[in-house]
Amino acid sequence: MAHNVPQTFENHARILPAYHYVAFPLFAVNFFYMLYQVVTAFSWANLVGFGLSVALVLLFFIARVMALTVQDRVIRLEERLRMRALLPADLQPRIDEFTVKQLVALRFASDGELPALARKVVEGKIEDQKAIKKMVANWRADYQRA
Repeated sequence: MAHNVPQTFENHARILPAYHYVAFPLFAVNFFYMLYQVVTAFSWANLVGFGLSVALVLLFFIARVMALTVQDRVIRLEERLRMRALLPADLQPRIDEFTVKQLVALRFASDGELPALARKVVEGKIEDQKAIKKMVANWRADYQRA
């Protein structure tokens, strides 16, 4: 898969047009329409329709959270293995101290800068993902995100 624009901090967020711009607006319109129907013309059928619209909106968000949770678990494993190969001996015992959020942010650091950046993060107890990502000088793109 060719990528014309190199990935950076500014453009690394992933937008799925069918998910973000089609499915969500349709679920939202349906939710508000069914809410309107329940308020203005209460019936059991409209109440059931409203309940279904609530379930669809919840499903929309829960499905995304589940996909991102699985992705974060895979990133955690991948980054721990990468750290075992790249970190100096004095940082090896500290690999388990990294939080999932720290590992998710560090995945963008190039192999060459990972040891120094990992040291800064673990010793400075930097938890903010944005701050860690902004410290990355040589961005390692991740085009296969959920």
